[in-house]
Amino acid sequence: MSDSLQGLPMARTAGPFDPPREISELRAVRPVSPMAFPDGHQGWLVTGYDATRELMADTRFSSRLDLGIIHVPFETPGMPAPTEPSPQMPGVFIAMDPPDHTRLRRKLTGAFTVRRMKQLEAHIADIVERQLDELAAMAPPVDLVQAFALPVPSLVICEMLGVPYEDRATFQVNTAQFLVRDQTLEEKMAAVIAINTYLAGLVTRRRAEPGDDLLSDLARDEDLSIEELVGIAFLLLLAGHETTANMLALGTFALLEHPAQLAELRADPELMPGAVEELLRYLSVADIFYRYATEDIELGGELIAAGSTVVVSLLAANHDPRRFENPDTLDIHRESRGRLGFGHGIHTCLGQQLARIEMRAGFEGLLRRFPTLALAVPAAEVRLRTDMNIYGVHELPVTW
Repeated sequence: MSDSLQGLPMARTAGPFDPPREISELRAVRPVSPMAFPDGHQGWLVTGYDATRELMADTRFSSRLDLGIIHVPFETPGMPAPTEPSPQMPGVFIAMDPPDHTRLRRKLTGAFTVRRMKQLEAHIADIVERQLDELAAMAPPVDLVQAFALPVPSLVICEMLGVPYEDRATFQVNTAQFLVRDQTLEEKMAAVIAINTYLAGLVTRRRAEPGDDLLSDLARDEDLSIEELVGIAFLLLLAGHETTANMLALGTFALLEHPAQLAELRADPELMPGAVEELLRYLSVADIFYRYATEDIELGGELIAAGSTVVVSLLAANHDPRRFENPDTLDIHRESRGRLGFGHGIHTCLGQQLARIEMRAGFEGLLRRFPTLALAVPAAEVRLRTDMNIYGVHELPVTW
């Protein structure tokens, strides 16, 4: 195999939980490698653990989408190649650099402290139990995504933000449409406009009559414009349910495919916190991130020229054998400190404590309440979300 790629392989050729085989082979020979993008741009792909950490800690690799054209590393039927940079969306601080990023993120750190998350723990456990009651009342086979993995984080984030849960169908359909890779630009924009129109109405009401929720707390801050509030709400809503929902579904799939480890977890729930950390490493559902080189930068022995689009794979980094022994093996006893499941640097996931609590409660409850849980279809028939910007499964048919 050559040490450069034509576009980014998406098909999971090495199984549902490992990086595509071509990416693992490339990482072994050249962890920072040139990549030819479908639009002709000569950019870079970063797959090695050390280089990924270094890149994500270096703000010269910009997260902004408005500095240059964002070159997409895979074919997007129906989506014309962009000819100009994307405008910045107010409030969406994951696509910003300091000082804008710092100002907006700081507004939220108080809401996501470990202490505040701890206070939510019992409430999240209640939400999980209620959803398990509903699941237990269904006749199997059941799609675990729709019946459990999606409702749990959706309920939690709706309550935190003060979004009425009965409105969830609207934003779930639109966020899913926004995340599909080969949707046309018109379809993506329609989804964003629909979500933002809904959220604008919500934050305007919260500013006039604040309640006891996170959006109200933010709406009381006169420094934030309505547009910024909408952008922040959009980000929290999207990140708050999509990633955890996919971790719950894909994590259950992974545990069912590793019955010995599943049995150990069921027998000793004390192993759950470590198992969640290992699943975060092993699955890395938020895998592909983009950075824009603002100057010539050396990374991993390669010179990355200013103006290059750099694609980074957290999944490949988390499966780097130079950092983790037998990385393609799920091991719930692994000391997985340093794994990059929540990213690294200034953009490290703000809601990581919340996600951990939801996953611990979700997996623990599922294993306890359904001792005979099993896939209802052969593993090879489970549809993988290789077409989505957050990886997971489209459905997970289970029985018990």
